[in-house]
Order: sequence, then structure tokens, then C-alpha cells
Amino acid sequence: MLEVSVFYEVAMLLMLASVIGLIGLRLHQPMIVSFIVVGMLAGPAGFDIVRSTGHLELLSELGVALLLFLVGLKLDLNLVRTLGAVALNTGLGQIAFTSIAGLLICLGLGMPLLTSIYVAVALTFSSTIIIVKLLSDKRELDALHGRIALGFLIVQDLAVVLAMAVMSALTADAASGGGIGGALLGLAAGAVPLLLLWLIVSWVASPLLQSIAKAPELLIVFALGLATAFAALGDYMGFSKELGGLIAGVALATTPYREAIASRLASLRDFLLVFFFISLGAHLDLRVVGAAVGDALLLSFFVLIGNPLIVMTIMGAMGYRKRTGFLAGLTVAQISEFSLIFIAMGLALGHVDEEAVGLVTLVGVITIGLSTYMILYSQQLYAWVERFLGVFERRVAHREEKYLEGNVGERYDVLLVGLGRYGRALYSRFSDAGFKILGVDFDPDVIRQWKGSGATVVYGDLLDPDMCETLPVDGTKYVVIAVPPHEIGLTHEDPRITLVEALRRRGYSGQIAAIGRSESDIAVLREKGVDIALSPFADAAERAMERLFASPASAG
Repeated sequence: MLEVSVFYEVAMLLMLASVIGLIGLRLHQPMIVSFIVVGMLAGPAGFDIVRSTGHLELLSELGVALLLFLVGLKLDLNLVRTLGAVALNTGLGQIAFTSIAGLLICLGLGMPLLTSIYVAVALTFSSTIIIVKLLSDKRELDALHGRIALGFLIVQDLAVVLAMAVMSALTADAASGGGIGGALLGLAAGAVPLLLLWLIVSWVASPLLQSIAKAPELLIVFALGLATAFAALGDYMGFSKELGGLIAGVALATTPYREAIASRLASLRDFLLVFFFISLGAHLDLRVVGAAVGDALLLSFFVLIGNPLIVMTIMGAMGYRKRTGFLAGLTVAQISEFSLIFIAMGLALGHVDEEAVGLVTLVGVITIGLSTYMILYSQQLYAWVERFLGVFERRVAHREEKYLEGNVGERYDVLLVGLGRYGRALYSRFSDAGFKILGVDFDPDVIRQWKGSGATVVYGDLLDPDMCETLPVDGTKYVVIAVPPHEIGLTHEDPRITLVEALRRRGYSGQIAAIGRSESDIAVLREKGVDIALSPFADAAERAMERLFASPASAG
């Protein structure tokens, strides 16, 4: 067969991804699913385009390392501390439940004991990569359920890394005749230099970046170099490239340049992740897994339903609301790319056969595909099942009550929803005018910061159908929705319209103002009941023109 260069392969993959992505967009399908389909079509079960698998894996690994680097870059260590209990309990609880229940199911399906153990453990790993991408796209990563999900996914990742590091050490020691004691000793020895390097980089990062930031191109090259260097070092030390990339991001998380780095690398991350999802689909060889479809469907159903249920149970017992538990629970309704790596290690050790690898791969594609829809349409899904979820909520959800303190029985002139830069400016103007203001935001850190400054603020998610009922709108003159408009698409609801409709259903007759992004968007807002359409840039331009024409220079 004619030899095809790597460049031609990549060109064909990108064109195929564009075509399938466009079809998926027309059919209102998530891009993740479209790119996995591209991998299946380009893989050995399809057109067999992918021949240079090493190069595709390289691009895929770079994308994964860069994604985890950006996650670490935005990781607030205060978040890990404040959400440590729920992250630890849900992360480890889900691992224990899935491992035990999955083992029993695999044994019931007639799998050998060792194979059952491998498959059950593989089912416990949830994909931080996919969840972070989905929650970022939905602007929910900073919401309470998004932060909790990120917390317990990090806990799971650490457990995954530990398991894979031990497996890697065992694989190496199997050839040299070593045992598990030697593997664990080598694991501990490898952690020390990696942590020392992290401490050194953390200490010198700010002064170093201050010099490098004078050349933006060099700043990006340095960030990429640091991410890949830590990823390579993590892999060399017996950990994983993913953990190395995460540690590199955490090392720069305290610097004032993290936002500049994150914004500049976001497009490159999205491009490289295309190859990760294509690679994931290319691993699915239908010729191998055809006989295991029934088992894969059963195990997929277990992951899609069982994992969210155990998370909701744990979070409900800890005092979180059923909605928060439900939305966080959906993030573990799939298995991870680490599952494929883990089961492949078992194949290399001779503990499992190719059929087990094919089974886990098929479960991965099914659960990743379906859980993507579950997360994207989480608000609609919650509305359908809400009446059945009362068992997962205590009478008093004390974990979330602290965010609502201070508003019961109070009356306010202005209800300001969204405390970003524009919301902060509006709050200052209303306050100067003598209005009594209640601020609302969905970011717990923002709530803590504003409360620390003496402002009256509460936690509220605009997409929460129950939030409007808790807000003190009686006697309120203005409700201002200062949430920046963004491309909502067809995957989830517009939070502005959700709140406006809830307010009007409740009988609120005061003035409602909201930010609009275009004439057509403003028309929709007015149709839904918005009285005043705000346009920060246009309003600022008009104010600037007023000041310019009022200046002495213009008068002369």
C-alpha cells in the first residue's frame, strides 16, 4: 500500500474533523462526540487513515498535558482546603462503590477474577479532561457544583496516578524480579525530586515571569516549555504526564500572569485536544469488541446511573442540596482515558486479554458520549427528575445555607445579579446614589470576598429554578442582570431569560434590566419581559462622547 506522510494524515484528519464537526453542529451534537466519531472513522475499523499512531499520540499527549497545566494554573489551593471534606468523601466514596459493585457485576458476567478486578478498577476512573472542557464551555466551572466536581475529580486523579504509578513500577519490576515493596519504594523516591522542583519553581516564578512578560511570545514559549518539562519529568519519575502538567500549572497559579498565560494558550489547548478525542475513537476496534456489546451496555448503564447516585447520596448526607448533588454527580457518569491506559498495562503484564481491553474501550466511548449529553442538558434533565430526588436532600441543607445568610426578611432597592467587573461598577454607582443593594453571584469565592468587604451578597445560580423563590424581591425597584452575554447555543438555557421568566411568574412588577449582545438578542430579552437593555460597550462609548463634546477643547 502507498506510504502516506504524516503531514498528509494530519491534513486528512483535520478535514474529516471539519466535515463531521459541521454535520454534528447542524444536528446539534456536541463537538466531543463528533471528534470521537472522527477517530472511529479514521481508525482500523473505518477508513484506516491513521497509520502514524505515534505522531497522533504525541499531539494527543501534548493536548492533555496542556489542559491539565491550565487546570493547575487556575487551581485555587484555598478551594481544595474549603471543599476538602466533600471532595475527599465523594471522590473516595465513588471509587470504593464502583470498584466493589463493578467487581460483582463482572463476576456475574462470568469474567475471570483477575480480569474482573482490572475492569472494575478501570470503571472507577472519571475523566477530568472531558468534564473540565464541558463545564468550561457551559461557564459552570466556577459554580458551586463545578468547584465540588473539580475537587473530587482531582482526588480521583491522585488515586488514579498512584494506581498507575504502582502499575508502572510493577511492570518494570516484573522484568527485573522485584516485588511490590520495591515498586512502592521507587514511587516514593520519584515523588521527592518532583515536589522539590515544584517548590523551587513556585519560589522563583513571579520574578522570573516579570522579566519574561516583557516579550509576550517568550511568555507563552516559557509556559509551554514548563508544562511539557514537568509532564516529561512526571512520566520519567514513574508518575504520569498529566500529573506533571498539573503540578507545573499549580507552580504558576500564584503569579499575576496566570490569566494572560491561560487566555493565550486556550486556543492551542482546544486544537490539540481534537487529536486526543480522535485518538480515543481510533482505539475502538469494532472487530474486537463486537461480541462484548451486551456486557458493555450493562457496564455502561452501571457507570451512567450508579456513579451519580453514590455522589448524590454522599453529598446529600453531608448537607448539600439535591440540585447541587445531581449536577455534580453527572460529572462522574463516564470512564476516563486513564481507564484505557490502566487496562492496557494489564494487557502488557499478561493479566488480561485483548477482549477485556476492547470491552473497556467500548464502555468508554458509550459513557463519554452519553454523559456528554447528560452534562450539556443537565438543567433540563434535572427538571424531569427533580420530584424523585427528595431522598438525596436533608431537611436543612446546611452546607449551602451559609451562602444565603443575611437576606431573610430584608428589603432592598436593587437586586444586582452578577458581580464581575461590570457588576462591580454598577454596585458602586448604586451605592453612591444611596440605594440598598443585594448582590447575587454563583462563585463561592466571589461571595466570600464581597462579604469580607462588608457588602450584602448571597449565592445564587441563575439556572436554578428554586433560586428566584429565595430572593427578597418584594419592594425591590430594580433587578439588574449584569451577567455577560455569551454564546448559549442549543445545549443549555440562557440564564438571563431563565431568571426573567421566573421573576415574572412570581409576580414581580418592578424594572428588570439585562445585558444584551445584539439587536436580535435585545429583542428576545424585551419579548421575555426585560424593560431595560444594557450594552456596556455602547453605553461607555456614549458616555465618552458626552464627556468629549462637553470638554473645553470641543467647545472651542
